Formats: sequence, C-alpha cells, structure tokens
Amino acid sequence: MKLFSLCVVLLSCCLSSATFAANNLPKPSSTAQALFEKAEKDLLKLRVLTKNGRSQSSVGSAFLIGTGNLAVTNFHVISQIALEPETYFGEYKNTKGESGDFVVLAVDVLHDLAIVRVAQKGTGFYHIPLTDDKNQLPALQQGENLYSLGNPLDLGFSITEGTYNGLNTRGFSEQYMFTGPVNPGMSGGPNITADGELAGVNVAHRLDGELVSFLVPAHYAQALLTKTPIDMQPPADFKPLIGDQLLEHQKVMFNILLSKPFEIKELGDYRVPVRESDQVRCWGDSDDGTEKKVSSAGISCSMESEIFVSDSLQTGHISMSHSYMRNKKLNSWQFAKLSGQRFANQVYSSAHSRVLTPAACTENFVQLHNVNMRVQVCTEAYHKFTGLYDFTLITATSDDVNSSLQSMMNIRGVAYDTGMKLVSEFLQSLSRSESNQKKIPLQDKVNETTEETQINSSTRSSTSSKISANKKDDRNE
Repeated sequence: MKLFSLCVVLLSCCLSSATFAANNLPKPSSTAQALFEKAEKDLLKLRVLTKNGRSQSSVGSAFLIGTGNLAVTNFHVISQIALEPETYFGEYKNTKGESGDFVVLAVDVLHDLAIVRVAQKGTGFYHIPLTDDKNQLPALQQGENLYSLGNPLDLGFSITEGTYNGLNTRGFSEQYMFTGPVNPGMSGGPNITADGELAGVNVAHRLDGELVSFLVPAHYAQALLTKTPIDMQPPADFKPLIGDQLLEHQKVMFNILLSKPFEIKELGDYRVPVRESDQVRCWGDSDDGTEKKVSSAGISCSMESEIFVSDSLQTGHISMSHSYMRNKKLNSWQFAKLSGQRFANQVYSSAHSRVLTPAACTENFVQLHNVNMRVQVCTEAYHKFTGLYDFTLITATSDDVNSSLQSMMNIRGVAYDTGMKLVSEFLQSLSRSESNQKKIPLQDKVNETTEETQINSSTRSSTSSKISANKKDDRNE
C-alpha cells in the first residue's frame, strides 16, 4: 500500500506515568517473538523513487525466497516502475540498514504480485516449493493463528498477530481473509503460520472495518516464481504483458457475469435488470415522498473488487443502477425538467486523460418492449493497453409524463465485443411491469424491432470509427 501521509493523533489524559510502566503492558506473544527473530533477516523495505531528485513516491515491503536473490512483493508497490521506468526506479533496504537498487522481473497484475531481484541472498527462512503442486503449501484451518510482517507506515519492521478466516469470495480470484492489522507500508510483506510456513502475501485491508485484512494466497506467488528464473532478463516494456493479463481477466470475469440472464426486479412501473452474485452486490432505497413533490426508489449494484493498475487506473469492474421517480405535485413541465437534470452530466470528460481517450458517444431515442427511451452509449479506449475499453450506458424513459426511470451501467476494462454484448443484454432486459403494459399498434411493433437492430449497429459503427481515430492519435503522442 502506498504511504502518502502519516497522521499521529495525540490523546490527552490524566493517567499517571505509572500506568505506562512496562509491567502493566500486555506481554507480546512468545510465538511472534520467536518468528520475528528468524524471519527479519529476509525482510525488505522497498521504495519507489523518482529519477529526477530521488524523491520517495511510494513504499512497501518484500521478502526473499529461499537462499536466492529473488523477492516477492505486491504489484501495486512497484507499479510505477513497471509502467514508467523512464521516471521511476526502485531501492531496497534490509533490517540491518543495508540498501541497493532492485530490478522488477515479473508481474501478476490480476493477483497483485511481482518478483524483484536484489543484491542480497536469503537465509532460506521463506521457502516455497518451486513446483506446480500447491498441495505442498500449508493447509490452513479456520481460526488458525497467522503472523504478518512488514514496514507499517514506514515506521520500521514489525510483526502482527491475527487469525485466518477463510476465503474472500467477493472477487474473481482467491484472497484469504486475515483478522489482524495490515497497515499501509506492509503491502508485499509475508504472512506466515506459527510454524514459519508461508501462508500468503499482505495485500489490503478494509477502510470501513476493524482488522478486516486480505492476503494473496501463497500458491499464486509459487506460480509466478516457477516462471521467473534467477538470471531472467526483465521485459523491455511491461505494458503489453499487463494488457494481455487484463484481457485474459476480462474474459473470465464476463464469462461468469454473462453465464446466465440478468435477474429482473420490479421498480415502480418498470422491470429492470440487476446482477446479484458473490462478486456483485445490490442495495436498494425508497422514499415515498410524503413531504415531497415526487416519490422515488432505486437499486444499485456494484462489484466490490477491482484490479489495481496504477493510482489513476483501477479496472475490471462493473456497476449498474436504476432510479425511479413518480410525480406527486409538480406539473408536467416541472417534472420533465427535473428528470432531464438528472440525466445531464452523467459522462465525465476524459479529453485530457493520460489513461483514456476522449469519450465517443452515440445517442438515440428507441422503443424496446413497449418502453420509449432515450439511450446514450459512450466508449473510451485505453491509451496504453490495446483492446481494452470502458463503457457507459445511460437510459431515460420518455413514455409517461408522470413517471421516470433512469438507468446506468458502467463497465471498466473490457474487450469491445464483450462490452457491446453487455450493453445489448442490459437494454433488452428493460421493460414495463406486466400490470402497466400498454398496447401499441402493429406498425409501432415493427418500429420497435427495427430500433433494436439499429441501436446495436449504429452504436458500434459510430463509436468504433471515433475510437480508431483516437488510437491512431495515441500512437503519435
């Protein structure tokens, strides 16, 4: 985790100094003491520095594997070096204060891991069998004591004690839940069992919880190490490799998300698509408008995980929302104005972004399943990762002067065809509730079918032509 600031809160109290006598402090775990004595020699602090001025940009932890000079850390600790090697370089420091430069050899962006090479050899404390058999790693039991090591808040090397509490299933790759402190600066440090075996790699903690931390399972580090020889030469450019990993991830992610149709929920006069799963959670709200001029209700669904690429790019994420309003006291013009204001300014400009091309948008008024809608689809291409796009879909109904449904879907880090498929399925799932179906003339039904076809073809042709031009401009920068 990046360390941006250190905030120390001093609390005043009237306790006497005797309260802080050593004999009144809780005794540290003897297991933790013994483990730290053995483990500290192979712990490292990693710093990312600017080449111009040697200023520290981020700090994290790492640990040496076996008796070689390769160390494991998190990708997010060294991401600036992988993405901008012309601007940043890395420096390590051990527990004795000895330091030197490190080289990034391999990355696994999906599991937030990296392998670096240093000018120091390990003692052999942290051992990972370099095979494809993850069964040679320790089998963890719920409630088992685990110990995380690292450099919290850049204050110095330390060890924290906690418990293993199973797998976190809210993402598309495994993470262990660790009930114990993993503070900024400890990212990339080891987490070990009471026997000193590697359980995982510190990676994150929840800001909205207490001691809710996460580990990358050791078998992912094992898999990356088996592909990283000690004498390996680093890639000249990590960006194509990272792009390939992101494209592979989006295939897995959206194959799961598209493996079954959207679930349909009733919201006011409409039926709306949502996706609820281990990876995507939904929340609802409602206001009957007793003291207001409109009543409202909403549903929001979002993934709880995303992939860190850089401070300005987190990807591999999908969210969707539906907002319903019914008029109670406004005239038709006032209600239409209020609905229009909600639709406006939903797409944020990326015209000057270093990450994304300017948004290429197309807009149509369509009729789908007896619902008249204003539909806007915007697409942005990634400057540095060919074949990846972000999509924003916004819809607003226009078939009832006294009610309004506005829906939005945001997709980050997806192949173009996959994004268009999600947009199409989302649109096709919007309809009026059965009790509010309106009969329409046969000619309108023909128009409806035509619109369904046109929204896919016209959206793709106009958007893809603009994006192709954007990508050509990127190459010229």
